Amino acid sequence: MLYQSFTDFVKDKKRISIIQAENPDGDSLGSALALDYLLKDHEISLYCPVDIPKYLRYFDDWSRVSNEFDSNADGYIIVDTAAEVLLSKLLDDPTIKNRLIRSPIFVLDHHETEDDLSFAHQGLIQTLPACCDLIYRIAKEQKFLSEKYDDLNEEEKVREKKACEYLYYGILSDTLGLVSPAVSAETFEAVGDLVRHGLSVSDLDEKRREFSKKSPRILDYKADLIKRVEYYLDGTLAAVHIPWDDIQNYSDEYNPNVLILEELRMVEGVEIAVAIKTYPDGKVTGKLRGNNVPCDKIAEYFGGGGHPYAAGFRTYDLSYEDTVHEIINAITKVKAEAANETL
Repeated sequence: MLYQSFTDFVKDKKRISIIQAENPDGDSLGSALALDYLLKDHEISLYCPVDIPKYLRYFDDWSRVSNEFDSNADGYIIVDTAAEVLLSKLLDDPTIKNRLIRSPIFVLDHHETEDDLSFAHQGLIQTLPACCDLIYRIAKEQKFLSEKYDDLNEEEKVREKKACEYLYYGILSDTLGLVSPAVSAETFEAVGDLVRHGLSVSDLDEKRREFSKKSPRILDYKADLIKRVEYYLDGTLAAVHIPWDDIQNYSDEYNPNVLILEELRMVEGVEIAVAIKTYPDGKVTGKLRGNNVPCDKIAEYFGGGGHPYAAGFRTYDLSYEDTVHEIINAITKVKAEAANETL
């Protein structure tokens, strides 16, 4: 069986800690919470080195995720990444790093970005639309999800329904609402099966939309962000700067990236949209959304990664202007490489 290694990993462990990277999103949070419900015979703790962003708190159990590392777990499952740069907050702590080096670890990831983790681990890394898609496939093959939902008792139905809710949210998040190029017939079949396990798509979407409503203050801020947009490469690159003052003033209420990136990607002629955040300690983060240019290849020039249509990176000690310049260089190189491959 393709996914037997996961079952073999968890079967002899009483307490398991599930780790998200330091850039939690809907797919990583959905993966962690779904596993919490699917691994019903285990004691589960959920860890993320940063707070869960407010825009994701329509997930009912988001507060189950802790910033306190569980040093007493028998094993650790890392979800939605196999990139060491996204785990640097853990590995910069000598105590946590030592614990990870000495502990059994299993990695679940769906990105094409190469696994570069420097500590010993097992893993299932399969190119799929979402990590929650991978977890759904594991759950089906290994019978963590029942074959006949209607035969379950009420307590079991509630547990399975919650697991399916989080799997659906994760798939929805990483496929831009089931419309990304990575979506296949199998993706829709998976969602259909989740519905057969009690999922109500309309109820969940209503809850998500209600939570996503913006205050007048945030709408005014979005208008300000739109006015700041700059265009490069004959209008094919749209970029916006989100400085530290903005991060402090607005991020807790609404993530600026979420406010602006899809708007930029929908501008006529834009192939790549990027939102660049700058921090007082010199850190710079970039979130990329793309139409015709692979975002993951551009992010790789900064040590980042992701999907062809959505990716991210982190770097240090570059100004906003210098970061845009490096992105332009990366786009030029990626396009040149693609042209050479077609010759």
